[in-house]
Amino acid sequence: MRAESITMTGAGGDEIEAYLAQPLDTTDQPGVVVLHHMPGYDRATKEIARTFAVYGYATVMPNLHHRYAPGAKPGDAAAAARDAGGVPDEQLLGDAQAAVDLLRARPESNGKVGVIGYCSGGRQTWITAASLDVDAAVVCYGGRSDPSLAPDIRCPVLGLFGNDDQSPSPADVDALEAALKANGKTYSFHRYDGAGHAFFSVDRPMYVVDAAKDGWKQIWSFFGEHLQGGR
Repeated sequence: MRAESITMTGAGGDEIEAYLAQPLDTTDQPGVVVLHHMPGYDRATKEIARTFAVYGYATVMPNLHHRYAPGAKPGDAAAAARDAGGVPDEQLLGDAQAAVDLLRARPESNGKVGVIGYCSGGRQTWITAASLDVDAAVVCYGGRSDPSLAPDIRCPVLGLFGNDDQSPSPADVDALEAALKANGKTYSFHRYDGAGHAFFSVDRPMYVVDAAKDGWKQIWSFFGEHLQGGR
């Protein structure tokens, strides 16, 4: 695989930084857009993008905080984004659409693109699944995901949550699941005892090995089912 920082045209025609990781010497590649967590466009999330590439998925992670502090360290850019009131949903959707278009335009693409997000990126993945034409979406502990968007969800959804989390809490997850079920959406939720927020984060105290290992197993199965093979 090859991984590199690139410049892409995002929402409003803005030039923003992104991270592209792609398999080599293969064709019919599915694509994945990674929406990073609130701590930002950091080393650990770039490692996630590279992991997808190792497993055969061309991957783009747009730096959603780039506009607020170009060239700054991830933590500083995240702080600047928070001080500005956070990333507007319309801007997020423009950046996500640009990443989807970039992946589908690659000559090696099979035409299918999924999206995955963590923490704030999980909420943004939920919004993306309700607003853009993607083929699959993975919501990893996306706090403040709005159940009222469930009728608009356009693709299958995989949800991965910790039962010790408070954002989203187990009751919040219940509400999301009930809304998806009531609207006849295709979804699969997995909840992990002993896991709280950010249980995928290998470089943080919240990392939970067993939950993360099973979560990756669910991701490979889900994306394998919905993204492998051409349209």
